[in-house]
Amino acid sequence: MIIKSFELEKIDLKNKHFFLLYGENQGYKNETIEKKFKNNYSSNTYNYDESNVLNNKTNFFNDILSKSFFENEKLIIINRVSDKLIDIIEEIIEKKIVDLTIVLNANILEKKSKLRSFFEKNKETICVPFYADNNQTLMGIANIFFKKNKIVLSQQAINLMVERCRGDRQNLNNELQKVENFMKNKKKIEIDDLLKLTNLAENYNVSELIDNCLAKNKKRTTNILNENNYSLEDCILIIKTFLIKSKRLLKLSQQTIEKNNIDDAISSFRPPIFWKDKEIIKKQVRNWSYNNIENLIFKINEIELLIKKNSNNSINILYNFIIEQTTTSSN
Repeated sequence: MIIKSFELEKIDLKNKHFFLLYGENQGYKNETIEKKFKNNYSSNTYNYDESNVLNNKTNFFNDILSKSFFENEKLIIINRVSDKLIDIIEEIIEKKIVDLTIVLNANILEKKSKLRSFFEKNKETICVPFYADNNQTLMGIANIFFKKNKIVLSQQAINLMVERCRGDRQNLNNELQKVENFMKNKKKIEIDDLLKLTNLAENYNVSELIDNCLAKNKKRTTNILNENNYSLEDCILIIKTFLIKSKRLLKLSQQTIEKNNIDDAISSFRPPIFWKDKEIIKKQVRNWSYNNIENLIFKINEIELLIKKNSNNSINILYNFIIEQTTTSSN
């Protein structure tokens, strides 16, 4: 029997005992398993991997058939499930074991999957697909988190986190946990803090890509672009990071003019610039005049709109724009 993920809350565990949870949204599945199943079974929960079950079938059946004096019900969770497990599941159902609930946690299963087909058609089993969260859902989760923890964060930063999570709330929850730990001794988090704190800038060499582009290191910039398989979400992240770093460069350029010394400007800049980044940032300041950085920021905003309107061609649009910045004169 097929049901939607939100309908699972209405299911009485006393009436159904075999569940297949499949799909790409591992975070939502883990959340459901924790709240719907584990919370109802206390210490009588046993976790297996499919490979453990297949390699030790006899031991597995001994585990589920045995019953201690202190156990009334058992919850069996089997992870990374595939069609290889179907014969064992059919055998368990035929045995009609009482006080036993089995939850199978699988990744994406195609329509032709025997396991999926069995759970969809059998009246004794529940099949629940978990599709990717949309940005609206993830945005709601993030906003609730920040409101509950009284953390001040710009909407731009929240959008950046959500776009980078690829439709999986587990990725979002991991990043929110980092933010929560960071905020224990802070009152506010800036978007630059977010980029350094989480995996947003480090993944896919985004930070390195933009730094080399602004430093006009064409060869390194081209290599990074060629080495990575960027998605539309990555394009949005790259352009957002480009904007953030360009605005920082604009401030640095202004301070360099005021102090008439690039080293003093970098040393006194807030938030502080890491020592390992100082040389490449110094090169950026020397390569860009204040007026040209202003024009660059204007162009970045235009490119962002163009990418969003032409998602199918976003990679080429972004690639051409970045390479253009490494070759054109900026002083």
